Amino acid sequence: MDLNEAKNSPLVRRWALEHLSRFSLVGMVLALIGMVCTAGVIAQKPPPVMTAIVFVATALPLPTQPPPTATPIPTPEPPPIAILAGHSGGSDPGAICPDGLREVDITTDLAQRAKMMLEARGYRVEILAEFDRRLSSTRRDYAPRVFLSLHADSCINYASGYKVARALNSAIPLEEDRLVRCVTLTYGAASQLSFHEGSITRDMTQYHAFNEIHQNSPGAILEVGFLGADKKVLRERRDALALGIADGLDRFVRGDGCQ
Repeated sequence: MDLNEAKNSPLVRRWALEHLSRFSLVGMVLALIGMVCTAGVIAQKPPPVMTAIVFVATALPLPTQPPPTATPIPTPEPPPIAILAGHSGGSDPGAICPDGLREVDITTDLAQRAKMMLEARGYRVEILAEFDRRLSSTRRDYAPRVFLSLHADSCINYASGYKVARALNSAIPLEEDRLVRCVTLTYGAASQLSFHEGSITRDMTQYHAFNEIHQNSPGAILEVGFLGADKKVLRERRDALALGIADGLDRFVRGDGCQ
C-alpha cells in the first residue's frame, strides 16, 4: 500500500477523527475553566461605582443624638414693697378735721399713687390695710423687701411738718436707720415741709405692724403732715408727696446710703 492509500484508508481516517475530537474536547474544557476563573476574579473586585459609594458612606459622619435641652430654672420673684395705708380696711378713719378731711382718705390716696409710680419703675408693690390678714404677731411670716406705713397727724393748726421713725427694738437697726434717712430725705424735698422730730411718739416707735412682719424686713412709719396746719399741702400736692414716698423707697431698695 502506498502512502496515499494509507492516508485514505478507513482506519487512518477514524484514528484522525478520534484524536481531533479529543483535542476539541480538551480545548473546550480549558476555555470553560478560563471563563470560570475570569468570572471569579471579576466578582471579587467591586465596580468603581460601588467603591465610590462605599467610600462616601464611610466618609460621612454618623448621626449623633442632639444634646439634652437644659430645663430653665425660673428666677425667683423678689419680695414686694409693702405700703400700709393707715387706718384703711376698718371702721376707724383716724384723725378728722371739722371740714371732713380724714386721715384714712389721705393715706389711701398717697399709697395708691406711690404704688403706681413704683410699679412704673418695675417694682412689685402691695398695699396693706391697717390690720391686714397678712400681718401676724405669732407667724411673722410676711417678709416684704421694705415696709412703710403711712399716717397723718392730728387736725391742729399750731404744729406743722412730717416725721419718720423705725421700731425701737429693731432687729436690723442699721438697715432701718438707712430706710428712715432715705424717706426723710426724699419726702422732705418733695413736700417742702419741715421735719417735726419733737412729736415722734411711742405710738410710732412701738407701732403694732413692726412686730407683725418678718424681723428681717426693714420697716418704718411716716407721718405725712398735720391735717390742720398742712392741709393745703395734703390736699393739693398729693402727686408730689407720693413721689417723695416712691423715691425714698426706690433709693433704699437700690442700696443708696441716703447720707
